[in-house]
Amino acid sequence: MDPESSKKNAAPVSGFSAFRRALLRGLAIAAPPLLTFVIFIWIFSTVQNYILAPIESTARTTIAWSIQDVHRELPNVAPEATRAEYKSIIYRKTANGQWVPGKIYDFVYDNLRDQPMPASGYGIYEQYVQYRYLQRRFTIPLLLCVCLLALYFTGKFMAAGLGRILWNASERQIMHRLPIIRNVYGSVKQVTDFLLNEQEIQFTRVVAVEYPRKGMWSLGFVTSESLLDIKDKAGEPVVTILVPTSPMPATGFTINAKKSETIELNITLDQAFQFIVSCGVVVPSHQQTSVSPVAGQIQSRLKQREEEPQGAMPHQENG
Repeated sequence: MDPESSKKNAAPVSGFSAFRRALLRGLAIAAPPLLTFVIFIWIFSTVQNYILAPIESTARTTIAWSIQDVHRELPNVAPEATRAEYKSIIYRKTANGQWVPGKIYDFVYDNLRDQPMPASGYGIYEQYVQYRYLQRRFTIPLLLCVCLLALYFTGKFMAAGLGRILWNASERQIMHRLPIIRNVYGSVKQVTDFLLNEQEIQFTRVVAVEYPRKGMWSLGFVTSESLLDIKDKAGEPVVTILVPTSPMPATGFTINAKKSETIELNITLDQAFQFIVSCGVVVPSHQQTSVSPVAGQIQSRLKQREEEPQGAMPHQENG
């Protein structure tokens, strides 16, 4: 079709439609990085609020109670005194009348700066432990090491037969019997097992198979050459195919089909996953069945340019 005639036949685009298209195009570009950023912020805040903060609070309380040196009163000290010496140690009085060692008091005072001092001696010791031992530059690497060690030993324990038996029994008796939790736990476990299972599924190639009925084609991943009994009954080679579901390919259906009834597709595994996750919107360029008008115009122009030198040669020779 002539490009000029196609422009005339095209329906005019209203201002609102053009604005909506541009807005959706901008949203499609900005949404992936924004969602990625939001997910990382959510992960960080979850770790901060539900893991790091409780561990810090427990450690701070435990250390403060174990090292605190707080006295309600000191012998032979005037009531109006704010500094006194007891057993060769200089003590400072807190706002509620308790006495703490002067070096602890001064350390907390210097680190708090413009913030008010805690009123109790125990509160001063909590701040001392926080600033002395529980700084984030120390706690975060330590927590990371502890988590890695815990995961390592958990994996070693689960690798043993007894550990796996105990864990499976606890799942059946507890997690799979709770009314609401069992549904969420089962879904999450399917996804994590698919992504993190040490026995990874090996996809050999991408095929199209008529599933769930004739005339309806689905994408699938060939995982093996099926079972011997099925192959003998079919009388020809049979393959096992994982047919994933859109838009979450972590779940799907395992089927066995005759090899002759499948079509091997000329696409990579990544392209197949993109096609499934996008519900068929993202199609590999070499598999697209239609060409956009703009692409068609570009191809026609390129074809004209390729033909022009061939037609111009006789005129140059005559000249």
